[in-house]
Amino acid sequence: MDINQEITQLVGQPEGISLEYKAVLPPSRNIAQLISSFANAEGGFIILGVSDLGEVNGLSEDFHANTITHKALDLLSPQPRVQYQYVTVQGKKLYVIKVEKADSIILLEGKTYVREGATSKLLNASEVKFKKNGYKRIKEINDELETSRKDATESKVKLIEHYQNILKLIDDLEDKLYPSDPNTPTENAEGKVLARMLYSSFVDNFETYLSDLLYEIFLARPETLKSTQTVTIEEVLNCSDLQEFVKYWSKQKLHKLQKGSVKGFIKDNKQIRDLNVFDKSMEDEVEKLLQIRHLYSHRNGIVDEKFLQYFRSGYVLNAEHTMSISEICDKLSYLIDIVNQIDGKASAKYKLASAS
Repeated sequence: MDINQEITQLVGQPEGISLEYKAVLPPSRNIAQLISSFANAEGGFIILGVSDLGEVNGLSEDFHANTITHKALDLLSPQPRVQYQYVTVQGKKLYVIKVEKADSIILLEGKTYVREGATSKLLNASEVKFKKNGYKRIKEINDELETSRKDATESKVKLIEHYQNILKLIDDLEDKLYPSDPNTPTENAEGKVLARMLYSSFVDNFETYLSDLLYEIFLARPETLKSTQTVTIEEVLNCSDLQEFVKYWSKQKLHKLQKGSVKGFIKDNKQIRDLNVFDKSMEDEVEKLLQIRHLYSHRNGIVDEKFLQYFRSGYVLNAEHTMSISEICDKLSYLIDIVNQIDGKASAKYKLASAS
């Protein structure tokens, strides 16, 4: 049967083991996960431009879906047999990827994904386990992260996995990070270095999440990429294709945030500003978290004059800044709450594809 006829008959049917809808163009890794899961099951169709409920919205052609699909296939080993093309349904352009059942297991970065019902799942996913009698706050935060996976973007899932790794390290390094109790900063020299590294890592990855989310928004809604900002010919030529340029530009958008200016970042990025997540108190709090990260990454925790501009009391110039694991966990949990708000609102506003 011609693929156009097949799609005309399929659209409107509920998602299942052989059918997946995406309202927008997801990142290549998300596409790769879907392709591999179908190939490892019974094969099937991935249709872009249709909502989860089967509503035909159409897919923007501003970005070339073929390029995203090629990059997705490059992530798979071996590459399954697929067909992909644009089709017209109800007068709107859709993009279809038809996946054939594979003769052998298709791996995505060494991992096996399978189709179960209407979802794609990682086979034999390793469970994050913590010490039975360890610091209970660690498990509470992990449970919070697991709960927030539902309907999360690809960007958020990557962040969750990184944060879970940090929690596992905190649990494993109890003797150095909180030898007496979680509420007391460690006096262990190695523990102080490790605490600074772990804190810096989760703040760095909060920034990475925002960059990745902007990339997903730009793919889903190409018109939001348009602005009065200029780029050089060199910047364009240094990217192999449009997808790579969009990823590069998303990272460039973080410049002010990396310098500790949350207000500047929000002002320059309408896509985030229009979500109305950040109020003044939240902006101030996140800027303080960034300043602590800067102090840990570049000053080994020694308080300088710039730091005192943000923290006007409780700290002394040239003194060592330390935090207990309890305080670090509180700040981690605070960023998780912000991510949950941003991700939920961005998914709804820009109809972003979920990672599941």
